[in-house]
Amino acid sequence: MFGFANPQRFWKLSSTLMPWAWGLCALLMGAGLYMALVASPADYQQGQSVRIMYVHVPAAWMAMMCYGAMALASFVSLIWGHVIADVAARATAPIGATFTALALFTGSLWGKPMWGTWWAWDARLTSVLILFFLYLGYMGLWAAIEDRTKAARAAAILALVGAVNLPIIKFSVEWWNTLHQGSSVLRSDGPSLHADFLTPLLVMGAAHMALYVALLFVRMRTEIMRQRIQAEQRRLAASHEGAV
Repeated sequence: MFGFANPQRFWKLSSTLMPWAWGLCALLMGAGLYMALVASPADYQQGQSVRIMYVHVPAAWMAMMCYGAMALASFVSLIWGHVIADVAARATAPIGATFTALALFTGSLWGKPMWGTWWAWDARLTSVLILFFLYLGYMGLWAAIEDRTKAARAAAILALVGAVNLPIIKFSVEWWNTLHQGSSVLRSDGPSLHADFLTPLLVMGAAHMALYVALLFVRMRTEIMRQRIQAEQRRLAASHEGAV
């Protein structure tokens, strides 16, 4: 892990892996959308609205996974000063926020025909909304503090404190009475979904994960390039002042 703390090493690795990530994402997304929208049957209770699940559930998975990755990268950056971990955490935030917003939006679309309402202040929905605000707060700290070192430290602390919300999201349907259904995939007695629904759901989940990796590479490389440009601008400014 620490071997890739050097931005140059990460740049070379990402140059090799990024095309594969995009290719895998396109393959999985294409197959997943076909299976979800064409091949899979309608649900006997939910009808065609069950197809929202193939976007909503993977987006919700990724909302939590991205925050977990951001918190882990923040921990590594805070404790060991790992440069690339700091970049990864910052690059993950807007991706995770987008997945969270998508999960909330598609959840509302799904909730209206199933529950008769676009929104309910139950534990699962409220904790996911809090997750969205944590992403926004993390990005806001980076934007509000000019000193990069102080911004990174403040944002890392917020990410770690906010990680306590992840188990609340996961176990909220077990700890409180909510409208939201319990887990249908990650269960001790095995998935409760029929293979006709489970297979496209898992393929779409893998597609969302590949999309995250591809976007993460793009954002991290953009951030590294931005830092290089700023460093060069500071060098040129210093040399100009010295010449004067």
